[in-house]
Amino acid sequence: MKIQEITDYLESFFPLIYQENYDNSGLIIGDKNEKAVGILITLDCTNEVVDEAIKLNCNLIIAHHPILFNPIKSITGKNYIERIIIKAIKNNIAIYAIHTNLDNVKNGVNSVIADNIGLTNTKILRPKHNYIKKLTFYCPISESQKIKDKLWEIGAGNIGDYSHCSFSSLGKGTFMAGENSCPTLGEKNKLHVEKEEKIEMVFFSNLQDKILNKLFSEHPYEEVAYELYHIDNANKDIGSGLYGNLKKSMDSQDFLYKLKQVMQTDCIRYTNLDNKKINKVAICGGSGSFLLEDAKRIKADIFISSDFKYHQFFDADNQIIIADIGHYESEQFTKDLIYNLLVKKFTKFAILLSKINTNPIKYL
Repeated sequence: MKIQEITDYLESFFPLIYQENYDNSGLIIGDKNEKAVGILITLDCTNEVVDEAIKLNCNLIIAHHPILFNPIKSITGKNYIERIIIKAIKNNIAIYAIHTNLDNVKNGVNSVIADNIGLTNTKILRPKHNYIKKLTFYCPISESQKIKDKLWEIGAGNIGDYSHCSFSSLGKGTFMAGENSCPTLGEKNKLHVEKEEKIEMVFFSNLQDKILNKLFSEHPYEEVAYELYHIDNANKDIGSGLYGNLKKSMDSQDFLYKLKQVMQTDCIRYTNLDNKKINKVAICGGSGSFLLEDAKRIKADIFISSDFKYHQFFDADNQIIIADIGHYESEQFTKDLIYNLLVKKFTKFAILLSKINTNPIKYL
């Protein structure tokens, strides 16, 4: 099995197009056509993790955080990033990162936190825009249902919890086939009028090539008349953060004790509790301070994330509780998410969870 088969499977759930502009998800080191021998899943790719992969005979490391964020001009081993790259290449180990594209889907990193603390009716905290496109095409009425069925099969026409969505209108199309053409209908050099159906469907932009290829292969015309549009509508299943409700309201201090236990953290930094009851909870795995105003906007009682700076805690302004549980702690279950997804698909393949705790922060 090639490495690309594994990464393609992951990207079918978490497309690279969903990653943030600053990110570097995808295959960072290695040959996608190399045969995969074993997979090691980790939060961070450290020197110890590469050693672990060598020991376990794994030639593909799947990490949440990319080993490379910024461009480098030389690889001489002068820092830990370069040393990891050199060791991985010497030992023919590929490194793949699945970062903000995993963060930015509803069933990604944040859903694991939500499940662990018992949130219901979860929704994206800040939905993304510009991830939806609309396809409009024209075809003979006799072929329309077949083409719609084929496009629905590969994900066109999905809107939220609804599938098989489309809009059709009837009209007349005209065309004149040229001397070098091979028309399905009509004759060369004669104007042809055909009763046609105009069909419109929305789709996620990462599916564009797949959908157009299917349209071209199924459409009877030699030249397919179609149009593509960008749609600015928010996509409720793609975006940053998540929020939902507890099944039953809790005292704020009791909730923090539960959170500390569930998230296996030694320290929670938090703002004034004011004997507040906790019902609506907003979360963002990793660095989520940029979503504080969104959490306040939806009137969350508490916002759980990490990497808040000192002065940012003042921004809670007694409107919301900030609970900083630590970056590693907020994303520690990401490994399990990736693992559970892969073992269901690749049942006869060595897929292992790293036993290395890569958290660089220690607590007394």
